[in-house]
Formats: sequence, C-alpha cells, structure tokens
Amino acid sequence: MLRSIPLQMKTIFLLVFLTPILGIGQNRNVVTTQRVFPKIDKVMEFEKAISAHALKFHSGDHSWRVYTIESGPDMGGYQLTEGPTSWDALDGRGDLGAAHMQDWNKNIAVYLTDRMSGSYAVYEESLSSIALGEFSDKIQITHVFPKIGMSGKIRGILKKLKSVWDAEGSSVAVYSLNASGPSQFVIVTRFKQGLKEKAEGFRKPFKNTYEGIYGDGAFNDYIEDISRYTNDAWSELLFYRKDLSSK
Repeated sequence: MLRSIPLQMKTIFLLVFLTPILGIGQNRNVVTTQRVFPKIDKVMEFEKAISAHALKFHSGDHSWRVYTIESGPDMGGYQLTEGPTSWDALDGRGDLGAAHMQDWNKNIAVYLTDRMSGSYAVYEESLSSIALGEFSDKIQITHVFPKIGMSGKIRGILKKLKSVWDAEGSSVAVYSLNASGPSQFVIVTRFKQGLKEKAEGFRKPFKNTYEGIYGDGAFNDYIEDISRYTNDAWSELLFYRKDLSSK
C-alpha cells in the first residue's frame, strides 16, 4: 500500500506512527541537584570559579541555577540545580567531558570542604500549584520523610494540599526524590513577591483556607495524618544567585 505514496508522505506517516513510541520515557521532569560547601575563607574564590565554570560548561540542557542556602542545617552551602531533563537524556550526559572535569577539579574542588550531597528529583505535576519552569529568586524548601510504606499516604495529603495552595494563591512545586537516600518529598514554595509572603496577614490563615475546603475539624485531621505517616520534616530558605548561574 505504501508503494503508491510519495516518499515525503511516507516520512510524515512514519513520524506520526512513531511519535507515541518516541515520547515514551522522554518526559522532561527530572531535576538534579548537588550541594557543595566552600571553605569558610575561600568563598570569594569559589564564587568566582563557579561562575566561570557555569558560563563555560553549563548551557542548554545542562544549565545551572545556583542558590545559596540561607538557613537550616546546610546553611553556608550552595545548591547547583540542573535540568529539567529526562531519564533518557541522563543516560547520555556522562561527566560532560575531560575538560569539564579538569576545570572542576583544578579550579573549584580546591576551594571545597569534603562535605557534599546530590539527588535526583522528579517534578510531580499533579501535586503542584505551579509549573516546573516558573522559578523565583527566593524559595523555601520543606523536606518531608514518609515512614516506610507510607509514601502513598503522604501523596494523598499533598494532593489535598494542592487545592489549598490553589485557593490561597501559593506557588508550590512538589518533587519526589528518586534513588537519593530515604524516601522523601520536597515541597518548594516559590515566593514570587519575595519573603513578605511569609508575613502574618499576607494571606488568609492556612487553617481557615483548609477547613473552608474540607470542612470544620479537617485541619486537626490533617495534623494527625502528618504525625501518623511521617518520620521527619524540616525546612530551609534558599536565594537564587543569578551572577553565579548559567547565562
């Protein structure tokens, strides 16, 4: 049958048929993060080196958003965020080549302490009130650690929270960590208007909004569920550093 169809049309048909197949595994919802900690007396040298490194090696799919960690147990560190990308793309990423690694080892690693961490995070669109790429300069990250076997319960709690975030106008992106230590959900509140969004009175009390959606007493049930299904939770503030990030 295809013999009577011009070559150009055959190509179009083939692409149409293959599109669902090619799309499998290509969802660009994976973000990688690395946290590094410069020596306390080498911060200026580190920042100069990391800015030059990002400019030279991290563009396009490998672009960096660099944040300073302003509070919490990792205060004083820097978060290097790359992506979003897909798992398929990560298969071919490698270490970005010998020149990249030489620059890292020679010009950056010399200013770092031995402390570091890294993670793979998958953006959860169904749990988020903001699109993956709608970033802000100031963010609050809340790390939630479910008890073993309770990730589904936490996911259900977050699904209900999404409706609250939507109602109150909060910009929240939710990620689940993958192959990166204990089971964890990462809740990133993006302060589009700055830290004044944290001030009392900026929004209607969270409890009021929650019970306005789910009924009187629902907030107490929410607190009990959090206590029942989580091992731990903690939060921190991070500030975006445009001057250190990819251009």
